[in-house]
Amino acid sequence: MIRTFCAFDDGKEIAHGDLLSVARAVKAHLHTQGKRLVLIFDAESGRVTDVMLNGSDAETEAWIRENIADALPSLRKTRGRPKLGVVSREITLLPRQWEWLSGQPGGASVTLRRLVDAAAKDPDAQRRVAQEAAYRFAIAVAGNAPGFEEAMRALFAGDSVAFAGLIAAWPEDVRKRTALIADAAWPA
Repeated sequence: MIRTFCAFDDGKEIAHGDLLSVARAVKAHLHTQGKRLVLIFDAESGRVTDVMLNGSDAETEAWIRENIADALPSLRKTRGRPKLGVVSREITLLPRQWEWLSGQPGGASVTLRRLVDAAAKDPDAQRRVAQEAAYRFAIAVAGNAPGFEEAMRALFAGDSVAFAGLIAAWPEDVRKRTALIADAAWPA
């Protein structure tokens, strides 16, 4: 799955798509508009993503390849089991937890992947992830917008009707992207 990113300049979405395409669009935008504060976001997590935009497109691509390896499938590092997208990282557990994991069918890695997958499918967990992502995005682009605090209270309360009404006065692109990110936050 290709991660999607979006870029905003003063409440206006100037690009969305894969990170390299967004970075190129931001560079072109900055070339025509001059120095501006443009924010690039991971469209799923709502996190601001720093990208090196100085230099050529090739240098930007090389920077992305080195620093944000999973932004594009073609840029993924090949450690571990690359066909599965497995990434090796360190975790710290107590001895009794390691003992329990080692006794599970398939070993520690299989058990941990199974537990993470089960937790990620939990509807409450999915709602919390969507709420946090919408909050991260909204605070960066609309933290001073009218009704921001009330809208965030409605978001975390699961009140989609109040949320939609409270963000209605926000700039159109900000409102649309915030609503899109928050979409999974509402009870089914």
